[in-house]
Amino acid sequence: MASLWDDLDNLVNTPTSFTAKVGDRGTIKPKANFDAGEDVVALRKAIEGLGTTEKTLIDILTRRSSAQKELICKAYQEATGRALVKDLKGDTHGDFEDLMVALVTPPAVYDCHEVTRAMKGVGTKDSVLIEIFASRSNQQIKALSDAYLDETEKKLTLDLKKEVSGDFSKALLLLAEGSRDESTTVDPAKAREDAKTLYNAGEKKWGTDESKFVDILCHRSVPQLRQTLVEYKNISGKTLQESIEGEMSGELEEMLVAIVKCVKNIPAYMAERLHESMKGGGTDEATLNRIMVSRSEIDLLDIRAEFKKLYSSSLHSSIESDLSGCHGDCVKAICGGDD
Repeated sequence: MASLWDDLDNLVNTPTSFTAKVGDRGTIKPKANFDAGEDVVALRKAIEGLGTTEKTLIDILTRRSSAQKELICKAYQEATGRALVKDLKGDTHGDFEDLMVALVTPPAVYDCHEVTRAMKGVGTKDSVLIEIFASRSNQQIKALSDAYLDETEKKLTLDLKKEVSGDFSKALLLLAEGSRDESTTVDPAKAREDAKTLYNAGEKKWGTDESKFVDILCHRSVPQLRQTLVEYKNISGKTLQESIEGEMSGELEEMLVAIVKCVKNIPAYMAERLHESMKGGGTDEATLNRIMVSRSEIDLLDIRAEFKKLYSSSLHSSIESDLSGCHGDCVKAICGGDD
């Protein structure tokens, strides 16, 4: 497991999912010769008939792009006077219902709902907030924040501030502002200087100066951070991830390690999260649904490849042995092929 994260060769020039265009490496692509009206007729038949025809719902909603599904929702509302999402909620149940609702929710709104869910109830689900804010681009975070403002009439960062504290709060709020530097040029001298600052703030001193880690990891551009990771290993002899894991604990450690992993390789980070959600006693369906849906048009093909590399079995076969029924069928349909 460590070997993947220790390997920094060619890191600086490897493509990153932060800049992936929708549709490039996803499993869900826009349907050719798309006809929203036709889909609405089929969906109505599946929902309004005796007993819901889940297969139709899965076939349509896992084979249309988000933009196409927005058109379907609009056409469905016009044809029936009802919201498709409400009908899906009324007609399906449990994890399958959650997945159906996720599939017809626009990506930014879905991110917004997941963040809201993580903040609600007893105890904030920090790992959900960490996964979302460490892996989204500035544009995605801005769209999420706009959706949050639309739905709650509140500023996301202000609500987050009430939920979290300490250095973890500082890191999360910096990411939630969506103001990471987006420059694509790398300044090697600056990377060396940052690497030295991180080394001096952690490995080299008694007690860790967490604020330096937060400042550098939450502000610098992805290409710049990649160079910094290489420089850090040159100076310290170990990877920055190893240093963070050795020096810190709790949510701050989880957050900073997630940022480092996403800077290196978002698909591998997501593959790990998917594996975690399925291993052991029970399945964490919420995490499984969220990652499968939110990455389905961005980099799920790459996630599948990384999963196979890491665990020597395909994502598809892991889903097959972990899930059953309509929910399993739908997750496999989003996954696409077997590797």
